[in-house]
Amino acid sequence: MSTLSSLVAVSSPSRQRPPFALHLLALSLASGFAWGADNPPLSESALSTVSVTAKGYAADELETPLSTVSLDREEIVRRGANNPGELLRGEPGIAVASDGAQGQNPVLRGLKKESVVLLVDGIRLNSAQPQGAIASFMSLGLAERVEVVKGPSSVLYGSGALGGVVNVRLPQAQFKAGTSGSAMASWDSASNGLRATGVVNFSAGDHALMLGTSSARIGDYRSPDGKVAKTGYDSDSLIGQYRFRIDGAQQLRLSFQEHTDEDVWYPGSTKAAANPIKSTTIYSPKQSRRLMEAGYSRQGSGEAPLNLDFRVYRQEMERQIYSWASGIQRNNAETKVSFVTEGWDAKADWLVHPQHLLSFGLNAWEMEASPNRHLYQAGNMVPNNPFADGRIESLGAYLQDDMRFGKLNVLAGLRHDTVKGSAASMNNGAVKNGLSRSDSATSGSLGAVYEAAPLLRPYANLSRAFRAGEMRERYESSPRGDGYYYVGNPQIKPEEATQFELGLKGASADFNYHLAAYRNSIDNYITGQPTGTFISGLPVKATVNLGRAVIAGVEASARWQVRPGQWLNAGYSRLRGENKDLDEPLFQMPADELSLGWDGAVAQGWRADATLRLVARQDRIASLFSRGSENATAGFATADLGATYRWSRQSFRVALKNLADKRYHEHLAEGVSGNEILAPGRSLVLTWKGDF
Repeated sequence: MSTLSSLVAVSSPSRQRPPFALHLLALSLASGFAWGADNPPLSESALSTVSVTAKGYAADELETPLSTVSLDREEIVRRGANNPGELLRGEPGIAVASDGAQGQNPVLRGLKKESVVLLVDGIRLNSAQPQGAIASFMSLGLAERVEVVKGPSSVLYGSGALGGVVNVRLPQAQFKAGTSGSAMASWDSASNGLRATGVVNFSAGDHALMLGTSSARIGDYRSPDGKVAKTGYDSDSLIGQYRFRIDGAQQLRLSFQEHTDEDVWYPGSTKAAANPIKSTTIYSPKQSRRLMEAGYSRQGSGEAPLNLDFRVYRQEMERQIYSWASGIQRNNAETKVSFVTEGWDAKADWLVHPQHLLSFGLNAWEMEASPNRHLYQAGNMVPNNPFADGRIESLGAYLQDDMRFGKLNVLAGLRHDTVKGSAASMNNGAVKNGLSRSDSATSGSLGAVYEAAPLLRPYANLSRAFRAGEMRERYESSPRGDGYYYVGNPQIKPEEATQFELGLKGASADFNYHLAAYRNSIDNYITGQPTGTFISGLPVKATVNLGRAVIAGVEASARWQVRPGQWLNAGYSRLRGENKDLDEPLFQMPADELSLGWDGAVAQGWRADATLRLVARQDRIASLFSRGSENATAGFATADLGATYRWSRQSFRVALKNLADKRYHEHLAEGVSGNEILAPGRSLVLTWKGDF
């Protein structure tokens, strides 16, 4: 399962493919024996076809019966995005839910952040937050690679992976003798934003050290209607990793990550209120994430190698969540909360037969939080804590079998999880009973891909996943930025999703493509539903289980080298969500979308590219469910142009985003219905990158 098989298929289609063991050996050599997302990054030659997220180890995407997206460092730099949501916008099957410039969450096949597991180097970012993007708690400027698995993925990643997984892979300490590194700087005209990133690697003998830093100073961006207030922010990241090579097969590692955002506002949360408040807007004066990890890995050898990896970690995510009231020119709510997660992972890959790879693992984590909230009442800030001593515990075990029968690859997996939620109290101490719930679930997947020819690889996949309620859905009872008073449900049932997917993929030296059609049926769909009642003058939205929801869609992507060095590409997404209880469209489903692009060499050292994004009008809205809070969104088209010049080990890029200064907003942009914030207008982006 490696790029070796692709190269063999391209250069000599009739040649017999090497046994499974040689595929694994080739992948190991290409990736620095990357048995998991925490090992050194893959080499340049393997980046376009190898993913470690889809199967939990380095595997050729063409030989994986799943829908995947992989973006390497070069593509991340070319797109000039500030966060994973912005980076993935326009990819087939992926949309973005946003409430500000920084708060942009990837939406996978119509499922939002609660149903998408976000990983950084294979460690999940657990947080329960009403505004902003979970993905904002890391710097995309430091990312070496971003990998996405679309569709239910609970076998490897447990609770929450109904829509899929996004894995952001950062630089790793490498055993390259001496000192090496890279640096990057960029500026954009829409926000007058400055960004800078630097990574350095030191290695001598059996010791390797990597240090990296990234900073961003982003101003309020300009839309076609003028500046959009409160869209700027400051961001700083620091990462480090030390590796010690015990011998040729074993390593120890220590990793550290720290990220801080300051002065982050969410203008999409602005809502009207009665006098004297007038209107409120959510903002975070400061939010931070700190991760400490220790790990051990062992690379197997011989005819049946057993590869092991073990890690323990502690992650702290701290937020100040304030609400600014325009009428009294002060905060009317202030919340300080720290989500602390401690966990461990143990996994192994065992080549029991040259055509048979078995992987298995155990993982456990526990997250705790006790929000400290004060509300403005009669001129004073009065304590009103949504819940106290909230805790979610998760324990899971999985077994996955990767088998080859000639040109047929079969992937089967099974997992069992137990997730328990508890709290000492909720609703400012008013409720103290009935706050514990424990759920167990079994997830599974069965898929197969057959290589009829290098350009003809049909596949099918049946997968089942689940999502237990997260902390906010269980326990928070308070007003939120969309104008509702939310009432949590400690006894909320887990969602269970079953997806069937049929697809076709293939690749040659000049052409590659991927087609997929899927149907995802979700039982006990968790959502917030308006009740028609009021608390503190606000309409109530309660956490409920819908009986059943169905999301079905098709996706397509293709890339064609029409002549040497000249490539055309295209992508298409179409999905439909249905609320079976109310017999109407599912709330906030993405619009249909088509993207067209070109990139190619235009002169010595120069490459240029152009992208056209065509988004259809979205008028399939949930009128009954939303009680009129979801409105139709007009279609739009945007165009981006760019050119990159490379010399020695450096590159300089100039790009124009939203070339025609198009006035638009995404259907999933948050805000009072009909008054959503506009997307950035035309922007000049300049980027320099260098390696040493």
